[in-house]
Amino acid sequence: MGQLTLIVVLPLLGFLLNGLAGDRLGKGFVSAVGCGLPAVSFLLTVKCFLDLAAGGDAPLVETAYTWAAVGDSAFAVSFWFDRLAAVMTLIVTGVGTLIHVYSIGYMHADRSYARYFAYLNLFLFFMLLLVLGKSLLVLFVGWEGVGLASYLLIGFWFEDMDKARAGKKAFIANRIGDAGFLLGMFVLYSALGTLEMDRINAAFSASPLPAVSASLIGVLLFVGATGKSAQIPLYVWLPDAMAGPTPVSALIHAATMVTAGVYMVARLAPVYVHAPEASQLVAFVGALTAIFAATIAIAQTDIKKVLAYSTVSQLGFMFVALGVGAYGVAVFHVYTHAFFKACLFLGAGSVIHALSGEQDIRKMGGLARKIPVTFVTFLVATAAIAGIPPLAGFFSKDEILWFAFASGRGGSTLLWLVMSATALLTAFYMFRLLWLTFFGRSRMDPEVEHHVHESPLSMTAVLAVLALLSAVGGFLSIPHFLEPQLPLPAVPEALARYQTPLVAVAVAIGLAGLAAAAFVYGGTGERARRLAQRFAGVHRVLYDKYYVDELYDAVLARPLLWVSEKVFLGLGDRKLLDGTLNGMAALASRGAGLLGRVQIGSLQFYAFLVLAATVAVILWSWRHV
Repeated sequence: MGQLTLIVVLPLLGFLLNGLAGDRLGKGFVSAVGCGLPAVSFLLTVKCFLDLAAGGDAPLVETAYTWAAVGDSAFAVSFWFDRLAAVMTLIVTGVGTLIHVYSIGYMHADRSYARYFAYLNLFLFFMLLLVLGKSLLVLFVGWEGVGLASYLLIGFWFEDMDKARAGKKAFIANRIGDAGFLLGMFVLYSALGTLEMDRINAAFSASPLPAVSASLIGVLLFVGATGKSAQIPLYVWLPDAMAGPTPVSALIHAATMVTAGVYMVARLAPVYVHAPEASQLVAFVGALTAIFAATIAIAQTDIKKVLAYSTVSQLGFMFVALGVGAYGVAVFHVYTHAFFKACLFLGAGSVIHALSGEQDIRKMGGLARKIPVTFVTFLVATAAIAGIPPLAGFFSKDEILWFAFASGRGGSTLLWLVMSATALLTAFYMFRLLWLTFFGRSRMDPEVEHHVHESPLSMTAVLAVLALLSAVGGFLSIPHFLEPQLPLPAVPEALARYQTPLVAVAVAIGLAGLAAAAFVYGGTGERARRLAQRFAGVHRVLYDKYYVDELYDAVLARPLLWVSEKVFLGLGDRKLLDGTLNGMAALASRGAGLLGRVQIGSLQFYAFLVLAATVAVILWSWRHV
C-alpha cells in the first residue's frame, strides 16, 4: 500500500476501530486511535510534500485498485498529489488533527465519545478521498461522503429533534446541489469519454477545444459547489450546522467540507478559463453571498451563528477570487481561513465550555481576565479575519480585493467596492463579537459566572497553535507557490499603479471596522441599544436572516409537503396503489365466497347442477341448429 493510499485509509481504519470496539476498550483507546491515525496521515503528507519537492514537482500518482471496467473504459481508484493537492491535504490533515486533539477535552464527558471520534475520522477519510482523488468520480465519492459524515456529526445529539432536523437540512440541501454536479459529470464524460481530471484539464488546455460548452459544464459543477460551499441559494444549511458539537463546526467550517467547492473549481481551472459566463456567475454569486451573509452576521446574538455567517461570507470572498481567475489566491484564503476560523470556532467552544453551555453573547461580557488564554487566541484570530496586518488574513484578503479590482478576467471597480464594504462589515461584526464576549461589564448569570474557568490544556494548547498560525501563516505566499499550476490573471498596466494605495485602503477598512465596533459597543453599550431601537425594523430583518428560511418553507417546503401528502400519499399510494391491490383482494375474496357456496357436500345438489348444465348445453346447441 502506497503512501497516498495510507494517508486516505488511516482515518478510515480509525473509524472502524472506534466504531466497532471503542466503547469496550475505553476512552484512552478511542483518543489514541482517533487522534493518532490522523496525526500519522499528517506526517505522511509532510513526507509526500518533501518527495514532491525532491522530484521536481512531478505529481505523485498511485492506483489503489480498478473499480470497474465498462467497454474500453476503466474506472480506477487513483490518488494524485501535486502542489494544489499538497496544500489542501496539509490543511485537512494538519488542522483536522488539531481539532481531533481539542475534542479530547471538549467531549470527555459525552457518553457517545467513541461514536463521536468514529464519525470524526470518517469525515476526514472522505475529505481526503475528495482532495486526493485523481478522477471526478473518486472526488464525487468523497464529495458525497462528507455530506453523509456531516449529517451524522451535525445531528450527533439526535435525541434533540432540532439537532436532528439540522442534520437532515444539511443533507437535503447538499443533495440538491449534487444533482447539478452529477449532470456536469455526465456532460464531461459524454464529451470527453473520461472523468480523469488531468485529462479533462489537458483537453481544455489544448487546441482545438473539446466540442462542448465549457460554460455549461462550469455552471453545472458550480451548482454543486453552491451546496457544498454554502453559497446563495443553498447556503441555508450551514448556519444550522451549529447544532453539532463545536469541534464539528470547526472541522466543517475551517478545514474540510465547505472548502470542497472552492477546491473543485480551482482543480478544474482550465475549464473555467474557457468559461467566461460561468466565471462571471461564480464571481457574482460569491460577491452577493459575501455581503448578504455579512449583513446578517452583524445582528446575530449566538456566538456560533455569528461565526457561521462569517464562514458563508468568507467563502464568498474565495469564489470572487475564483470568478476573476485568481485561483491560487482563492486557495490562499482557504489556507489562512483554516487557521483563523478554526481558532475562532474552537475559541467559541472554549467560551461555551467555560459558561456551562451558554452561547448567547448578550449573557457574556468581562471574560478577558477570567479565561485569558482563550481571550488572547480569540483576539489574534479576530484581528486576522478582520484583515489587520501583519496577520494571515490580511495577506489573503488583500490579494482578493486587489484582483477583484484589477484582474483582466472580470475585475471591476464595482466588484471591489462590494468586497471592500464586505471587508468593513467583517471587521465590524467580528470586533463586535469580541467586545460583547470579552470586554465590558459582566452580563452573566451569577451562578454561571461563579463556575467560569479556563479550558483544559488539550483545548488551550490547540488554540495557541492555531493563533500562532493565524499570526504568521500569511507570510507563506500560496499564490506564488501554486503559480506554476494556477497562473495568476493578468493585470492591465494602467491599473498596476493602484496596488499600493489599495493596500492602504484595505488596512484602513480593517481599522475602521475595529473603531466602529469599539465606539458602538464600548462603555455601557447604550449606543448599541439606541441604534437597535432607532432602526428596529432593519435590525429585526437582519436578526431574522431576511426570512429566507421562512420563504423557502412557504414557497418550497409546504407546497411539496402538500403534494406529497395529498397527491402522492393520499391519491397515489393509498387510493390508487393500495385501493387497487385491496380491491383485487376483496374481489377474489368475494368470488371465493360465492364459489364456496357451491361446495356444500350435498349429492342431490351436485346431481341437480349436472342436470341443469346438461339442459343448458342442449338448449344452446338446439338454438344454433
